[in-house]
Order: sequence, then structure tokens, then C-alpha cells
Amino acid sequence: MSLFKIIDISGTAMSAQTLRLNTTASNLANADSVSSSVNQTYRARHPVFATVLNEFNQGAATGGVQVLGVVESKAPLRQEYAPDHPMANEAGYIFHPNVNPIEEMANMISASRSYQNSVEVANTSKQLLLRTLQLGE
Repeated sequence: MSLFKIIDISGTAMSAQTLRLNTTASNLANADSVSSSVNQTYRARHPVFATVLNEFNQGAATGGVQVLGVVESKAPLRQEYAPDHPMANEAGYIFHPNVNPIEEMANMISASRSYQNSVEVANTSKQLLLRTLQLGE
């Protein structure tokens, strides 16, 4: 496998982890939001990834990470009885998102480390390419 293809693969991984970091940040930003109805309440979102493996001529293969989409969590919303709250519905309830800040922080750390690892792979491939070119001098 060419070192250029390795850089391409690590680039797709970095793009995927960037999306993961952005959705996690969005989840954390909306963790304390309040709504008066179930349908208007923010729901946690999570990206879905897939491995891509493309085979070319003569057995050469390339791959990467593909983002299949972003899905909303099916976890139940948190309902709270607060009749004095300005956002309370006619029954006196407010609804909180199904975002778990602890899980989101762990997810953010994991995505950040994965991004870091992909950067290291790209940098190592670049260094190998440069040293290979220096062999011809």
C-alpha cells in the first residue's frame, strides 16, 4: 500500500472524528435546555461510521472511514414536574434532553484521541516519504 493512500485513509478518519467532536459539542451545548413538549425537546445525536474498503486493479486496495449519517438517540427524555416554570406545559411538566454529560465527555475524549492518532499516522507517513526521498541524494 502506498504511503499516499495511508495519508488519504487517515484524512477520512480525521474528518469522521471531527464530525463526532462537533455532534458531541452540540449535545453538551443542549444538555441543559428545557422544552414544554416532547416533540420540541432536543435529543442527543450520534454519528454512524462504516469502514470502506475499495479494491482496485492488480490487488491494490484503499479504504477509509465513511460517515453513514447522524442518528438521534432513542433514550427516553427526562420529565420534571415544575408548574411554576415559564416553559411548563398545561399539565405543569417540562422536558429535559436525553443527553448524559458524563457519556458525552467520555465520547469527546475518545474522539479527540482518535483524531490525534490519525494525525500521528499521517505525520509518520509523511516522515517516511521524506526519508525515502532523501535516500536518492
